[in-house]
Amino acid sequence: QVQLIESVGGLVQAGGSLRLSCAASERTFSPYAMGWFRQAPGKEREFVATIRWNSGIPDYADSAEGRFTISRNNAENTVYLQMSSLKPEDTAVYYCAATRWRLVRERTNYNYWGQGTQVTVSS
Repeated sequence: QVQLIESVGGLVQAGGSLRLSCAASERTFSPYAMGWFRQAPGKEREFVATIRWNSGIPDYADSAEGRFTISRNNAENTVYLQMSSLKPEDTAVYYCAATRWRLVRERTNYNYWGQGTQVTVSS
């Protein structure tokens, strides 16, 4: 079965930048969209950003718009999240996810998940 393998997160100061990556283990994997969710301690997992696999059309949560950029390399089955102007409230475990469905903001539509990676932003 397909696995989504995430890069290591990291510790960064407020205002800094960090890039995450996520690669699907199978080259034949063809989701409708891949993207990122995040979960802070004691909070529910929330949508961050997704990108439609074929067209490259992105979708961002309000908290990410203007600061985060999602991109993908179809040939490598890899999705990236470039995070800039990071804030302490961005601190969370970030999960890569893939969906076959068009409602890309709906968490329950995602059947494939990465292992999660910790991103910590210090003030």
